[in-house]
Amino acid sequence: MTDVLSEEMARFVRAVGPEPDETLREMDEYADSADFPHVGPEVGGFLRFLARIVDAERIFEFGSGYGYSAYWFADALPETGEVVLTEVDEDELELAREYMAAGGYDDRAHYELGDALETIEEYAGPFDVALIDHQKHRYVDAFEAVRPKIPVGGVVVADNAITAGPIEFETLLEVVEANDESGEWTIPDSANEHTRGIAAYLERVTRDQAFETVVLPLGEGIAVSYRVE
Repeated sequence: MTDVLSEEMARFVRAVGPEPDETLREMDEYADSADFPHVGPEVGGFLRFLARIVDAERIFEFGSGYGYSAYWFADALPETGEVVLTEVDEDELELAREYMAAGGYDDRAHYELGDALETIEEYAGPFDVALIDHQKHRYVDAFEAVRPKIPVGGVVVADNAITAGPIEFETLLEVVEANDESGEWTIPDSANEHTRGIAAYLERVTRDQAFETVVLPLGEGIAVSYRVE
């Protein structure tokens, strides 16, 4: 991972934040041993907190991996709540099922193998929270797909809003600062696909007057868009 916070600051955030249970600690250990990118406990704790403060009952994830973020979300849901996990890798989705069951959350989870952009069309809204954490060049498409299903008071969260392995933060910064001065977003053609995807997403959500967006420097950066109208 290419965390935004220094290791010392991340330790501080973890120490103050919610304590992971035994299953989450196992999931963290798996991510370390398998070199699997996951949001980590700093972001995970915030996701659970966010689900609590919006009284979430239904959550949709674009890209769930082995279920780490879904596990954090599930703990904030009522017994009748649901989180929809989507994943194109069958082995990862099965591992997610095992971890969710170990934590006692299997009854709140729906597991969907396949393209999340196709899956979302099969579900009616509303969703109180949506997490976008799949291919960066498809972030805008994910937002457009879930936007009609997010009610006022609902939230869309996008991971990797600041950095990740292939994302060029210096380019993102230049694009955002230029927007502050001119009001126009100019994304250079020289930027790689991942960087262009994140820049396009940030442009889309910040221009949407129905949402208020902030970016938080947790993990690799998360963009949080709250529906105000």
